Amino acid sequence: MTARGWALFSLMGAVWGIPYLMIKVAVDEVSPSTVVFARCALGALILLPFAVRQPGLVRNLRTRWKPMLAFAVIEIVGPWYTLTDAERHLSSSTAGLLIAGVPIVGVLLARSFGTAEALGARRITGLVVGLGGVGVLTVPHLTGGDALSLAEVLVTVVGYATAPLIADRHLRDVPTLHLVTPCLALAALVYLPAAVVTRPAALPSAGALTALAALGVVCTAVAFVAFLELVKEAGPIRASVITYVNPAVAVAAGALFLDEPLTGGVLAAFALILTGSVLATATAPKPRSRPVPWSARQTSRAGGRVESLTGLPEERPGSTGQGGG
Repeated sequence: MTARGWALFSLMGAVWGIPYLMIKVAVDEVSPSTVVFARCALGALILLPFAVRQPGLVRNLRTRWKPMLAFAVIEIVGPWYTLTDAERHLSSSTAGLLIAGVPIVGVLLARSFGTAEALGARRITGLVVGLGGVGVLTVPHLTGGDALSLAEVLVTVVGYATAPLIADRHLRDVPTLHLVTPCLALAALVYLPAAVVTRPAALPSAGALTALAALGVVCTAVAFVAFLELVKEAGPIRASVITYVNPAVAVAAGALFLDEPLTGGVLAAFALILTGSVLATATAPKPRSRPVPWSARQTSRAGGRVESLTGLPEERPGSTGQGGG
């Protein structure tokens, strides 16, 4: 990837490494519908002033509404609710491990969208090594869960793998703010009735409100803009490899801010995830061009001579040098 791609990748690894923790904190006091509504509404309000300043917003909404609607439903409306609801019963580590399957599902789906990327042995190895690192990191902490919550995370995985393919295939030339802002606004409207019905009887705690604010500002407004720029820069499959980095970031944050233990197994997992991410996002080497002997010559039919790129005349085989023929 380019330097810009790596910068976006690093940013996304950080800002989408904390939502699992934030969702876990918020969903203890407010309903999943309220969590989704709050983060979508806050994100849309933050981005709207910037989106309207860019010309062409109405035109893009009128001409691209179908793929934009599909992106909103598959990336936000469905997966954000299913993931949030699942975390009422799943640990954040379990959710992180399951979400890490997004790149694999993306590879399987890419060909059907006509956006299949050349993988090669190196990138496939990277995907496997990175997934192994996520497993080493999270398997010892797997707790809770039932069939319904696991199915909800599976829905989230398929949505997260499919939506970037839609964006890459049908929305690449749509400015990022023109795509993100309407999609977040639509999701907020969808969940508004349920959020009103399930609103908490009392004002949530400062911790829950902080979690909702962080979800809306950092994990939604900032993260979505960066993610779609990363899709345009590096492609949907490379962009989805951030789901390997996210659990590692979550564990690192716990060690830094919550004094959670940083064991040898965690460090080994970090090494596997880092190695796998580098391999899985590597650019395929360009094929070496083989010079064709006759390509360096320009044939001059006049006089039956062949002139090389050096300008020195050469006799063409079979030519008399007197006009030929």
